Amino acid sequence: MRRYILPILNVAIVILGVIGIVIMLTRKAASGSGLTSDGFENLKYYTVLSNILCTLVAAWGSVFYIKEKENAPSQPLIIMKLISAAAVGLTFVIIAFFLQPLYKDLNLYDGSNLYFHLIIPVLAMIEFVLTPGRIPFRYTVISAVPTLIYGTCYLVNILVNGVGQWPDSNDWYGFVNWGLPIGIVIFAVIVLMSFGMSCLLRGFNKLAHRFIK
Repeated sequence: MRRYILPILNVAIVILGVIGIVIMLTRKAASGSGLTSDGFENLKYYTVLSNILCTLVAAWGSVFYIKEKENAPSQPLIIMKLISAAAVGLTFVIIAFFLQPLYKDLNLYDGSNLYFHLIIPVLAMIEFVLTPGRIPFRYTVISAVPTLIYGTCYLVNILVNGVGQWPDSNDWYGFVNWGLPIGIVIFAVIVLMSFGMSCLLRGFNKLAHRFIK
């Protein structure tokens, strides 16, 4: 089953990722949509960076699964799949359960965000759960590092350049709306959530190994 499903999922993620990137770069930020800017300015968002990474990793996976149908992925490919799946999975959870309920007047699934906030994360998480191969626990720790780096750069930018005024705010996620200390706590929680997402994906992957060949 994996032999047929995994190439399809990887190719689908690549195609949808390219579509999302094209929409992101060519479409003006619509009024009422949230967490989107014009053109390359979108590269400041964790969502966009994680989805670009996920698309590139899926392209790597597509080549591998098409050429090596009988073999398990290499350890570098597995860890990159975990990193990217955990990153977009974190985006999915934060948007669905935190930011969208918090900012009900914004449509966080508009345009390219429909792909980046929903479709690609769901496909990437399913694809990782079905990925064959051994996944050491230390990979779950490593997979949280990109989120830590992004959060550190985000906070440093606010400390150096200030919060600013909307729509040119340096706090585009609104995490320091309740003050910098609360913002730091939120980011610490998000890093832990990234680690937790990695552990969850690893756990479901191990479970899938028992039932899917």
